[in-house]
Amino acid sequence: MRKLYIDTSVIGGFHDTEWMDDTRLLWQQAAAGHWQLVTSIVAEAELQNAPANVRQLFAETFGSGSILDTSAEIEELANAYMAAAVVPPKFADDALHVATATVHGIRLIVSWNFKHLANVRREDAFNAVNILHGWPAVRIVSPKEIIHADQDQQD
Repeated sequence: MRKLYIDTSVIGGFHDTEWMDDTRLLWQQAAAGHWQLVTSIVAEAELQNAPANVRQLFAETFGSGSILDTSAEIEELANAYMAAAVVPPKFADDALHVATATVHGIRLIVSWNFKHLANVRREDAFNAVNILHGWPAVRIVSPKEIIHADQDQQD
């Protein structure tokens, strides 16, 4: 079962009408054993002031072992992303999401944040820094790309 790093936008997307259908399908696929969902203390901190239903979803979804901690190594990699202007310091949490997944060996990061994470330019820039620092490349995708990943090709 492949691990997926779930960022804050996806957790919030579970209750957002714009993202709800695809996000809930992702949760259904995880419940059926297709994916293992993990996140981090970064997302947990970002959700402290979220609506109660979002915090409840977090608590129900992510238990012991599925909330990744930070480390000096993660902080250093996140700082390297910001030094390379992959994301501005104002969005340090986005750098921390990618660094956390990278250092913990999770190759798929799932996000609805198209501005700072799930877009080709940012993914290339994160991976350039990863390679320079001896880390593997990661993919940053939307839930829509994940929920259709295992479908048989019918065309």
